[in-house]
Amino acid sequence: MDRDGVDRALARLGAEHEAVETSLLALQDHSGRRLLEGAGLTGVTKERWAEADAAITRLWRYFDAYSGALGAAREIRERRRWPSREDLVELTDRLRGPGVMISGAAVEGVPLAERFSLAELVSRMNELYASSLDVVVAADSVWSALPARIDLLSAELHRTRALAHSVGVRPGEHPSGDDLEAITAELADLRARVIEDPLAFWFAVAGSSAPGGGRPDTGRYDRAARALEDVRREVEAVLAVRQDAEQRLIGLRDVLSRADRTLAEARLARGEVLAKIAASEVPAVSGPPTVLQEQLSAAAEYRRRAQWHRLSPLLESLEERAGEELRRARESLTAVTAPLAVRAELRGRLDAYKAKVARLGMAEDPLLMERYDTARRMLWSAPCDLRAAEQAVLRYQWATAEALPAQRQDQHNQQDRQDRQDRQDRQDQQDRQDQQGRQPVREWPDGPREGDA
Repeated sequence: MDRDGVDRALARLGAEHEAVETSLLALQDHSGRRLLEGAGLTGVTKERWAEADAAITRLWRYFDAYSGALGAAREIRERRRWPSREDLVELTDRLRGPGVMISGAAVEGVPLAERFSLAELVSRMNELYASSLDVVVAADSVWSALPARIDLLSAELHRTRALAHSVGVRPGEHPSGDDLEAITAELADLRARVIEDPLAFWFAVAGSSAPGGGRPDTGRYDRAARALEDVRREVEAVLAVRQDAEQRLIGLRDVLSRADRTLAEARLARGEVLAKIAASEVPAVSGPPTVLQEQLSAAAEYRRRAQWHRLSPLLESLEERAGEELRRARESLTAVTAPLAVRAELRGRLDAYKAKVARLGMAEDPLLMERYDTARRMLWSAPCDLRAAEQAVLRYQWATAEALPAQRQDQHNQQDRQDRQDRQDRQDQQDRQDQQGRQPVREWPDGPREGDA
């Protein structure tokens, strides 16, 4: 190299020396490195930190050798303003050749002495720095993210446990109490593992150029948080039961009372149907829901003893079954009273056709009167044969339908006769007026005038 080339190489190597020194000092002061040095590490983190710590030690040894070689080259260059040929040859050898000897820095499988050029030494230091920084950044990221979040979740767990105990949700007595104990143990173990082995909770991302190249793995934390949220909702549901248990019990008693009254009404209606309707299949009516009444008494006892965790599922089951019982009672009443509804419909239909017949002026028709009386006698007798009564009503309907055309024809003929009579009357009146117009007008003589004898 000539003088300018030597100066440029020294300037470049000096800038790299300054950059490496700055990076090494930042790594030395990194909070993650200090935590790693003082922590009782286990597992993956212990193995990787041992390698990274050895790499940092070699990195400083390489940097010291690099500083010494760069300083010696600078001394040679500073001897003369215009270096001699021998100086240029020596500087070229020092700046470009493998003239840096490092002993005692070898690892397993590598010779005890290593020889590098300054450029190779910079590249090697960059590799060691990058691998060491990855370990430090990854551990620091996990420690920065997970322990604080675990502590916040533990505080929420403490509040939830206190609320759960206030409503009787305890381990061995309620599933949610057992879940709280499991979450407590999980968070304690998770925090200890994160402190001892943070790199076990590091998720590496391929192709990332950022230091560490990944993100904290929060899978176990997220599962614990979801489990705690489920328990919290369950505890809040039990708390809601404590707050509105009395109203819900009153509502259940009302629903079951209505079901009992409806069933009683259905039993009375069944007796009425059997007495008033002949040859009818009337379904049987079940008795009152004694099992639900017993469970309702148990729910009231749970409330009296403040056993909210047992009362909550029982109330939900009772509300569902009481609603079903009320629907069943109403369906039973509807099924039992169906024959009475059919009879009422037939009575209404018979009266409607009678009114129609009267409106059309056929109330005195003998056939219609006879069939109406027959149908009415069947519908208003007890027991009523619905099938025979329905046939009687249908016969009355058919007779009415057959009588309508004849009645309409009579009305049409009567209207024709009336129209002809009206036309004849108008013609006679016109003739009379014409005859009066043709008679002569008689003139009467004047009376006597004044002076006539």
